[in-house]
Amino acid sequence: MNVRKQIRDHIAAQPESKRRDMQALHDIILGVMPGCKLWFLDGLDESGRTLSNPNIGYGVQTMTYADGSARQFYQVGISANTTGISMYIMGIKDKKYLPENYGDRIGQASVSGYCIKFRTLANIDVKVLVDAMRYGIGQTRP
Repeated sequence: MNVRKQIRDHIAAQPESKRRDMQALHDIILGVMPGCKLWFLDGLDESGRTLSNPNIGYGVQTMTYADGSARQFYQVGISANTTGISMYIMGIKDKKYLPENYGDRIGQASVSGYCIKFRTLANIDVKVLVDAMRYGIGQTRP
């Protein structure tokens, strides 16, 4: 199955309110990152065991690990969870940057070093979310 269909099917499978927010986020991210590489991670390991919630990724960066190994991964990701939606902004080296610069301005959200978690889009300032996303993308451009 191609990635676009997996993403479409995943969003369509969400409850109505979450489906609307996931589709809106998908459209917003594609507006910021037109033509980006798309990813769909189903959250399962090789044996079919669940490791995480399925997530949709956008863009590409090279992540280098402490042991010197490297792999490509997405720059921005979104995932539906039991209480709402998480946006992952990958590759920001300073894990205090997002909470210190966006945490007080974004609205009703939990902000960590690379994740912004919120119940619905209506609870946050989407412009602040987009600013945080743009910052993260800028940190991971080749």
